[in-house]
Amino acid sequence: MEITASMVKELRESTGAGMLDCKKALTESDGDMDKAVEWLREKGIAKSAKKESRIAAEGLANIFVDGNKAVILEVNSETDFVSKNSEFQKLIDTIGKAILANGAKTMEDALAIKLDEGTVEDLIISKTATIGEKLSFRRFELVEKSDNENFGAYLHMGGRIAALTVVEGASEEVAKDVSMQAAAMYPRYVFKKDVPQDVVAKEREILKEQAMEEGKPEDIAIKMVEGRLNKFYKEVCLTLQAFIKDGDLSVEKYVANNGGKVVKMIRYEVGEGIEKRQDNFAEEVMNQVNGN
Repeated sequence: MEITASMVKELRESTGAGMLDCKKALTESDGDMDKAVEWLREKGIAKSAKKESRIAAEGLANIFVDGNKAVILEVNSETDFVSKNSEFQKLIDTIGKAILANGAKTMEDALAIKLDEGTVEDLIISKTATIGEKLSFRRFELVEKSDNENFGAYLHMGGRIAALTVVEGASEEVAKDVSMQAAAMYPRYVFKKDVPQDVVAKEREILKEQAMEEGKPEDIAIKMVEGRLNKFYKEVCLTLQAFIKDGDLSVEKYVANNGGKVVKMIRYEVGEGIEKRQDNFAEEVMNQVNGN
């Protein structure tokens, strides 16, 4: 029986499987739609569906730059072992370059990008089945700069941490120094003005309680809080941090000394904010021995 494009489209819409998988399923099922759905369930799609409840908190972050555009992204896997898999690394490479080429701004747009074989979403589903672990395209950001600005891109621990910065008026080398700083020192904000007021208020309350517990009178404690709050800003704001290559300079001063200023910083640490599964290896072995 001839497998038409409309049949492939119908099966794809009902199952979410990739076009090539749908075509193969229909061919194997002699065009019977119900049998094709069952075939997909028995193969990769069933495997992929079973993995949805698993936790993917490992993986890699990466940065791709093309002229005045750059993308930073994170793709997760269940185990660190898979992050060293060449197929997994090719997947990240394909996604990153596709986003740069298409200018996707949202996750919906990125997943819908058409590749040689289906979409980015199709590719992730296919690789989930092939690699054998739940894979998750967690996040990305596409950044554009002007000709007077430079990107700084730095990967730490092979992609466990990725930092992308933009500096205006200074060299790419300076921008990379700033991204290394961001990777190493974990700033949560770029500038003091970026710190939300509720975060400042909470920190001020904590610092006041600490000072009071030290036996200081309330009026003295309040004065101490402001000094300690400045220390807090120097820890969490990139531009106020002591520069790792010269502790006598702040990052802001270092960049200014090189004729520039920091514009933007994005830092991804793989798995941050994801509640990781706590495996009990002994219990797992016993369950297998007991047939559970």
